Amino acid sequence: MFFEFGIKDIIDIILVALMLYYIYKLMKESRSLNVFIGIMLFVLMWLFVSQVLEMRLLGSIMDKLVSVGVIGLIVLFKDEIRKFLYQIGEHQRVRNFVKFFSQKKVSSGEEDKETIMPIVWACMDMARSKVGALIVIQRAIPLEDIVQTGEVIDATVNKLLIENIFFKNSPLHDGAMVISKKRIKAAGCILPVSHSMDIPKELGLRHRAAMGISQDSDAIGIVVSEETGRISVAIKGKFRLRLSAEELESLLAKELAEE
Repeated sequence: MFFEFGIKDIIDIILVALMLYYIYKLMKESRSLNVFIGIMLFVLMWLFVSQVLEMRLLGSIMDKLVSVGVIGLIVLFKDEIRKFLYQIGEHQRVRNFVKFFSQKKVSSGEEDKETIMPIVWACMDMARSKVGALIVIQRAIPLEDIVQTGEVIDATVNKLLIENIFFKNSPLHDGAMVISKKRIKAAGCILPVSHSMDIPKELGLRHRAAMGISQDSDAIGIVVSEETGRISVAIKGKFRLRLSAEELESLLAKELAEE
Protein backbone atom coordinates (compact mmCIF):
# COMPACT_ATOMS: atom_id res chain seq x y z
CA MET A 1 0.00 0.00 0.00
CA PHE A 2 2.89 2.35 0.76
CA PHE A 3 4.25 2.10 -2.78
CA GLU A 4 0.82 2.88 -4.27
CA PHE A 5 0.95 6.29 -2.60
CA GLY A 6 1.87 8.66 -5.45
CA ILE A 7 2.17 12.33 -6.32
CA LYS A 8 -1.57 12.57 -7.09
CA ASP A 9 -2.37 11.43 -3.54
CA ILE A 10 -0.08 14.12 -2.11
CA ILE A 11 -1.75 16.79 -4.24
CA ASP A 12 -5.16 15.45 -3.21
CA ILE A 13 -4.30 15.71 0.50
CA ILE A 14 -2.86 19.22 0.10
CA LEU A 15 -5.96 20.44 -1.78
CA VAL A 16 -8.32 18.99 0.84
CA ALA A 17 -6.23 20.55 3.63
CA LEU A 18 -6.31 23.95 1.90
CA MET A 19 -10.07 23.69 1.37
CA LEU A 20 -10.67 22.82 5.03
CA TYR A 21 -8.40 25.67 6.15
CA TYR A 22 -10.23 28.16 3.94
CA ILE A 23 -13.63 26.95 5.23
CA TYR A 24 -12.27 27.23 8.79
CA LYS A 25 -11.24 30.87 8.16
CA LEU A 26 -14.61 31.67 6.59
CA MET A 27 -16.51 30.14 9.51
CA LYS A 28 -14.33 31.98 12.01
CA GLU A 29 -14.99 35.34 10.32
CA SER A 30 -18.75 34.70 10.26
CA ARG A 31 -18.81 33.60 13.93
CA SER A 32 -19.90 30.07 12.94
CA LEU A 33 -16.71 28.35 14.11
CA ASN A 34 -18.45 26.20 16.75
CA VAL A 35 -20.89 24.93 14.12
CA PHE A 36 -17.97 24.05 11.81
CA ILE A 37 -16.19 22.17 14.64
CA GLY A 38 -19.42 20.31 15.44
CA ILE A 39 -19.83 19.29 11.78
CA MET A 40 -16.23 18.05 11.58
CA LEU A 41 -16.65 15.99 14.77
CA PHE A 42 -19.87 14.47 13.40
CA VAL A 43 -18.15 13.56 10.10
CA LEU A 44 -15.23 11.92 11.96
CA MET A 45 -17.64 9.98 14.17
CA TRP A 46 -19.62 8.89 11.08
CA LEU A 47 -16.44 7.64 9.35
CA PHE A 48 -15.32 5.85 12.51
CA VAL A 49 -18.68 4.12 13.02
CA SER A 50 -19.24 3.12 9.38
CA GLN A 51 -15.68 2.37 8.22
CA VAL A 52 -13.74 1.26 11.32
CA LEU A 53 -16.36 -0.31 13.63
CA GLU A 54 -18.59 -1.34 10.68
CA MET A 55 -21.75 -0.85 12.74
CA ARG A 56 -24.39 -1.27 10.04
CA LEU A 57 -27.52 0.03 11.81
CA LEU A 58 -25.95 3.13 13.36
CA GLY A 59 -23.88 3.69 10.19
CA SER A 60 -27.03 3.53 8.05
CA ILE A 61 -28.82 6.07 10.27
CA MET A 62 -25.84 8.43 10.12
CA ASP A 63 -25.64 7.98 6.32
CA LYS A 64 -29.24 9.25 6.06
CA LEU A 65 -28.47 12.16 8.39
CA VAL A 66 -25.48 13.14 6.26
CA SER A 67 -27.57 12.99 3.06
CA VAL A 68 -30.28 15.27 4.48
CA GLY A 69 -27.72 17.36 6.37
CA VAL A 70 -26.06 18.55 3.15
CA ILE A 71 -29.27 20.35 2.16
CA GLY A 72 -29.58 21.78 5.67
CA LEU A 73 -26.01 23.07 5.54
CA ILE A 74 -26.65 24.82 2.20
CA VAL A 75 -29.63 26.63 3.76
CA LEU A 76 -27.78 27.36 7.01
CA PHE A 77 -24.59 28.67 5.36
CA LYS A 78 -26.06 30.23 2.21
CA ASP A 79 -24.42 33.60 2.94
CA GLU A 80 -21.01 32.02 3.56
CA ILE A 81 -21.30 29.88 0.40
CA ARG A 82 -22.27 32.95 -1.63
CA LYS A 83 -19.32 34.87 -0.21
CA PHE A 84 -16.96 31.96 -0.98
CA LEU A 85 -18.13 31.72 -4.62
CA TYR A 86 -18.04 35.50 -5.02
CA GLN A 87 -14.44 35.66 -3.78
CA ILE A 88 -13.46 32.99 -6.33
CA GLY A 89 -15.06 34.98 -9.14
CA GLU A 90 -13.57 38.23 -7.81
CA HIS A 91 -10.01 36.87 -7.89
CA GLN A 92 -7.85 39.02 -10.16
CA ARG A 93 -6.70 36.13 -12.39
CA VAL A 94 -10.27 34.96 -12.91
CA ARG A 95 -11.39 38.50 -13.79
CA ASN A 96 -8.50 38.88 -16.24
CA PHE A 97 -9.45 35.57 -17.86
CA VAL A 98 -13.09 36.70 -18.26
CA LYS A 99 -12.03 40.11 -19.61
CA PHE A 100 -9.81 38.40 -22.19
CA PHE A 101 -12.83 36.71 -23.78
CA SER A 102 -15.29 39.58 -23.31
CA GLN A 103 -15.83 42.19 -25.98
CA LYS A 104 -16.76 44.94 -23.54
CA LYS A 105 -16.18 48.46 -24.74
CA VAL A 106 -13.57 50.38 -22.75
CA SER A 107 -15.20 53.41 -21.17
CA SER A 108 -13.97 56.88 -21.96
CA GLY A 109 -12.25 58.90 -19.24
CA GLU A 110 -14.29 61.96 -20.19
CA GLU A 111 -17.55 60.01 -19.87
CA ASP A 112 -16.52 58.72 -16.45
CA LYS A 113 -15.62 62.25 -15.38
CA GLU A 114 -19.15 63.43 -16.20
CA THR A 115 -20.40 60.90 -13.64
CA ILE A 116 -17.62 61.22 -11.07
CA MET A 117 -17.36 65.00 -10.69
CA PRO A 118 -21.03 65.68 -9.71
CA ILE A 119 -20.70 62.93 -7.08
CA VAL A 120 -17.45 64.41 -5.73
CA TRP A 121 -18.82 67.97 -5.63
CA ALA A 122 -22.06 66.85 -3.95
CA CYS A 123 -20.13 64.81 -1.36
CA MET A 124 -17.87 67.75 -0.52
CA ASP A 125 -20.84 70.12 -0.07
CA MET A 126 -22.69 67.59 2.09
CA ALA A 127 -19.54 66.95 4.12
CA ARG A 128 -19.16 70.68 4.86
CA SER A 129 -22.83 70.86 5.95
CA LYS A 130 -22.63 67.51 7.80
CA VAL A 131 -25.46 66.03 5.76
CA GLY A 132 -25.40 62.23 5.87
CA ALA A 133 -25.38 60.37 2.56
CA LEU A 134 -24.94 56.87 1.18
CA ILE A 135 -24.25 56.46 -2.54
CA VAL A 136 -23.76 53.10 -4.28
CA ILE A 137 -22.15 52.90 -7.72
CA GLN A 138 -23.00 49.71 -9.56
CA ARG A 139 -20.30 48.02 -11.61
CA ALA A 140 -20.39 44.56 -13.25
CA ILE A 141 -22.79 42.87 -10.82
CA PRO A 142 -26.42 44.05 -11.28
CA LEU A 143 -28.20 45.58 -8.27
CA GLU A 144 -31.80 45.31 -9.51
CA ASP A 145 -32.92 43.69 -6.25
CA ILE A 146 -31.51 46.68 -4.34
CA VAL A 147 -33.08 49.20 -6.76
CA GLN A 148 -36.51 47.61 -6.22
CA THR A 149 -36.36 48.36 -2.47
CA GLY A 150 -36.30 52.13 -3.11
CA GLU A 151 -37.96 54.74 -5.30
CA VAL A 152 -36.99 54.50 -8.98
CA ILE A 153 -35.72 57.83 -10.34
CA ASP A 154 -33.70 57.11 -13.52
CA ALA A 155 -32.19 60.60 -13.87
CA THR A 156 -28.89 62.02 -15.06
CA VAL A 157 -26.20 62.22 -12.36
CA ASN A 158 -26.55 65.77 -11.09
CA LYS A 159 -24.93 67.52 -8.10
CA LEU A 160 -28.07 69.44 -7.05
CA LEU A 161 -30.29 66.37 -7.39
CA ILE A 162 -27.94 64.33 -5.18
CA GLU A 163 -27.91 67.07 -2.52
CA ASN A 164 -31.71 67.48 -2.62
CA ILE A 165 -32.27 63.74 -2.19
CA PHE A 166 -30.04 63.63 0.90
CA PHE A 167 -31.35 66.92 2.37
CA LYS A 168 -32.37 66.26 5.99
CA ASN A 169 -36.08 66.89 5.39
CA SER A 170 -36.19 64.75 2.24
CA PRO A 171 -38.24 61.52 2.59
CA LEU A 172 -35.45 59.60 0.79
CA HIS A 173 -32.45 60.85 2.77
CA ASP A 174 -32.21 57.82 5.08
CA GLY A 175 -31.80 55.22 2.32
CA ALA A 176 -29.10 54.61 -0.26
CA MET A 177 -28.84 56.08 -3.75
CA VAL A 178 -27.94 53.64 -6.53
CA ILE A 179 -26.07 54.94 -9.58
CA SER A 180 -25.87 52.62 -12.58
CA LYS A 181 -24.71 53.19 -16.16
CA LYS A 182 -24.06 56.87 -15.48
CA ARG A 183 -27.62 57.46 -14.21
CA ILE A 184 -29.25 57.77 -10.79
CA LYS A 185 -31.44 54.67 -10.84
CA ALA A 186 -33.11 54.88 -7.43
CA ALA A 187 -32.98 56.46 -3.96
CA GLY A 188 -34.14 55.40 -0.51
CA CYS A 189 -32.86 51.87 -1.16
CA ILE A 190 -32.23 49.28 1.56
CA LEU A 191 -28.78 47.67 1.62
CA PRO A 192 -27.52 44.50 3.34
CA VAL A 193 -25.77 45.43 6.59
CA SER A 194 -22.32 43.97 7.31
CA HIS A 195 -21.86 42.26 10.67
CA SER A 196 -18.08 42.25 10.40
CA MET A 197 -16.32 42.74 13.74
CA ASP A 198 -13.45 44.58 12.00
CA ILE A 199 -15.52 47.73 11.37
CA PRO A 200 -14.48 50.46 13.86
CA LYS A 201 -17.13 51.10 16.52
CA GLU A 202 -17.29 54.82 15.77
CA LEU A 203 -18.65 54.11 12.29
CA GLY A 204 -22.45 54.02 12.07
CA LEU A 205 -25.16 52.16 10.19
CA ARG A 206 -24.47 53.90 6.86
CA HIS A 207 -20.88 52.63 6.97
CA ARG A 208 -22.05 49.09 7.79
CA ALA A 209 -24.50 49.22 4.88
CA ALA A 210 -21.76 50.44 2.51
CA MET A 211 -19.50 47.64 3.72
CA GLY A 212 -22.33 45.13 3.30
CA ILE A 213 -22.97 45.99 -0.36
CA SER A 214 -19.21 46.00 -1.10
CA GLN A 215 -18.95 42.49 0.38
CA ASP A 216 -21.99 41.14 -1.48
CA SER A 217 -21.07 42.67 -4.86
CA ASP A 218 -18.37 44.63 -6.69
CA ALA A 219 -20.24 47.91 -6.11
CA ILE A 220 -18.61 51.02 -4.63
CA GLY A 221 -20.20 52.43 -1.47
CA ILE A 222 -19.62 56.12 -0.70
CA VAL A 223 -20.56 57.44 2.77
CA VAL A 224 -20.75 61.00 4.07
CA SER A 225 -20.91 60.93 7.86
CA GLU A 226 -23.67 63.01 9.44
CA GLU A 227 -21.72 63.24 12.72
CA THR A 228 -18.23 64.11 11.48
CA GLY A 229 -18.71 65.18 7.85
CA ARG A 230 -15.98 62.79 6.77
CA ILE A 231 -16.11 60.92 3.46
CA SER A 232 -15.45 57.17 3.33
CA VAL A 233 -15.53 54.61 0.52
CA ALA A 234 -16.10 50.86 0.82
CA ILE A 235 -14.67 48.69 -1.97
CA LYS A 236 -14.36 44.88 -1.97
CA GLY A 237 -14.97 44.66 1.77
CA LYS A 238 -12.40 47.33 2.70
CA PHE A 239 -12.76 50.94 3.83
CA ARG A 240 -10.91 54.03 2.65
CA LEU A 241 -11.55 56.59 5.37
CA ARG A 242 -11.27 60.40 5.63
CA LEU A 243 -10.93 61.07 1.91
CA SER A 244 -10.34 64.50 0.43
CA ALA A 245 -12.00 65.65 -2.82
CA GLU A 246 -8.85 64.81 -4.81
CA GLU A 247 -8.52 61.38 -3.20
CA LEU A 248 -12.20 60.58 -3.81
CA GLU A 249 -11.99 61.64 -7.46
CA SER A 250 -8.78 59.67 -8.03
CA LEU A 251 -10.18 56.54 -6.34
CA LEU A 252 -13.44 56.59 -8.31
CA ALA A 253 -11.64 57.23 -11.59
CA LYS A 254 -9.28 54.31 -10.96
CA GLU A 255 -12.03 51.87 -9.88
CA LEU A 256 -14.45 52.75 -12.68
CA ALA A 257 -11.67 52.45 -15.26
CA GLU A 258 -11.15 48.83 -14.13
CA GLU A 259 -14.76 47.83 -14.87
